[in-house]
Amino acid sequence: MPGTLTLNASTLRRDITFEPGVGFYTRALIDHATQTDYLAAARGEGIRTPEFDLRVNGRRITSLTPECDQPQVEHAGALSTATFILRDPALSIKLMYEIDPVYPVMHKRLSVRNVGTQPLTLSHICVEDLPLRDGDTRDWQLYGHYGTQPRELLYTGRVDDPLVRLRNAKTGATILALNGAPGHSKRTESGAWFWDGHLRWMYDTDLFPFQWTLAPGEGWTSDPMGLAFAQEETERDARWVMPSWRGEGLHETPAFPPWQYNTWDPFGIGIDAATVRELIPIAARMGFDVFTIDDGWQAHYGDNAVGAARFPDGLEAIQQQVEAAGMRLGLWASLAAVAPEIAHTHPEWMCRDAQGAPKTTMTAQGEQIVMCMATPFMESAAQRLIDLVERYNLRYLKLDLTTLFNAYGEPPGCHAAGHDHASSAESIPRIYAAIAHACHRIHAAHPDVLIDLTFELWGQKHSVDYALLRAADQSWISNVGDNRDVSAGARQARLLLYQRALAMPADALLIGNLRIETGDLREKLATAFGSAPLLLGDLRALSDEQIAICAAHTAWYKRLRAEVPLDQGFFVLGSATPDARAWDGFARLSRAGEGMIVLFRNESDAAHAHIRLPIIGDATYRLSRLDAQGAAHDEATISASDFRTGVDLAFEGESVVMLSLRTS
Repeated sequence: MPGTLTLNASTLRRDITFEPGVGFYTRALIDHATQTDYLAAARGEGIRTPEFDLRVNGRRITSLTPECDQPQVEHAGALSTATFILRDPALSIKLMYEIDPVYPVMHKRLSVRNVGTQPLTLSHICVEDLPLRDGDTRDWQLYGHYGTQPRELLYTGRVDDPLVRLRNAKTGATILALNGAPGHSKRTESGAWFWDGHLRWMYDTDLFPFQWTLAPGEGWTSDPMGLAFAQEETERDARWVMPSWRGEGLHETPAFPPWQYNTWDPFGIGIDAATVRELIPIAARMGFDVFTIDDGWQAHYGDNAVGAARFPDGLEAIQQQVEAAGMRLGLWASLAAVAPEIAHTHPEWMCRDAQGAPKTTMTAQGEQIVMCMATPFMESAAQRLIDLVERYNLRYLKLDLTTLFNAYGEPPGCHAAGHDHASSAESIPRIYAAIAHACHRIHAAHPDVLIDLTFELWGQKHSVDYALLRAADQSWISNVGDNRDVSAGARQARLLLYQRALAMPADALLIGNLRIETGDLREKLATAFGSAPLLLGDLRALSDEQIAICAAHTAWYKRLRAEVPLDQGFFVLGSATPDARAWDGFARLSRAGEGMIVLFRNESDAAHAHIRLPIIGDATYRLSRLDAQGAAHDEATISASDFRTGVDLAFEGESVVMLSLRTS
């Protein structure tokens, strides 16, 4: 019938049907690899769930309500749409499905348009609702927090749960639920009490109620929600499937991520021109591609004027020195926290608290005023940053300081009247959308610049998600303490990396503040190989020998990265929670099985590391070990089947082992 929609690819099939008197719902969802229909049990028990579920002006509307008639279905390549003509003439609803022709991945969006003459308020958005089940529910395990931490099946996933992973402990079958909503807007419900295999992809309706007002003629489209099936220890392992999903709809991260140096730690806002001029030639010798001056270069937050006290001659000569050394300049900038003297030129744009007072935030340069991005300030800020990129030919732009709320206790949302939000609740998704819009404007003007949205912009210290990475290239997700030899440093950086690399592209994760001059130099370098390579520190404290070691290791990484797509698979090895008593490590591999293995012995006294990797095929690989000086030496040949069975790699007395894998 015209309302039936079949989505079929080599990996999965979804049958969505319109049943008169019932409505529009998914009848079957089949994983071709295992011939499992995850909706067979629900179908047998007569359970149907809606294809969408939301409230409009407080009234609940779903695809199973009587006012939702049979939709019109269209196909355009991999994209299929179902458009609903509702009995409410003021409302138009469209569902958009896209199924990957190669990987077991499906994307879905909900679009709502006000075609009437009065405003409509949306709330309680549910984009996907599926009663999935395969076998006994008691055999299933749930992993939240980027799909890595064991949780109870009756679980509500929020800001740190862009990926919720369900695994059948008996079979290794895996369901991946990917919520694309931004930051604190997301909510993923699983194991709901009324159905023990239930999954719902939602916008949050408890901690941060979602609200969006549509003016006549205005539309709203959800962020994409993803569903994928995986199978452990096969070519459909989640660690292979996830990179294929991440590439869809995210801003294109660089195929060859630059090696970045940043001045923040130890210099902070005390950084000055004389120090920068001393650091530049050392950074160039070490192989850095981007030299970033963090907070401290500007005269005020909120404009592009250079601080005359620390940079009396401006930044033009520094830019020239950086580029003459073969690098590009990067700069830190505040997005929405601005100096009081700047904020008061447009008091109508200020973010206000529940009492109507201007919201402020404490920064490294004192108390600043927070401007609301859901105002014309958004366009003003975007243009200021476009001008900054253009003026200094920036390769990297680090955007910082709160817009929605931050990690330091300021309450969320904006309560001001007259802004582009009808309430404080609505200000939250509107501000997230405004951040993305500003990034899109900058990218449109300067496609080459890498935009980094730091953790403070997304409202939580370590938060990163798909909505952020659709807007920006990278996210500075944390600052680990690393100012002494005995600091937590690299182990804590790897903990952050291991917890996020299944769900997030490793090349998008900037983990500060690893300082190259403290602790074990090779451990810092090897840790940086795991994510977007970033190091800080006083480079002047390094000896010529240390500088040469850094240069050799960096050159090795760059050669390997230029020849092998390391972003196609990330595998955590050993302990996923690095500590002194156990070894840990990671492998970054292409789907052809080439790449790198990095191992950290810590203080475990381990003689070797036993590792297993689901490398596909039957190739044989040549292992090459990097010595303490950064020279590579061929070591052994190991087959793909050996890796699948398990191999022992010797530490040979070293605290850090770095290996490359190339087909022999």
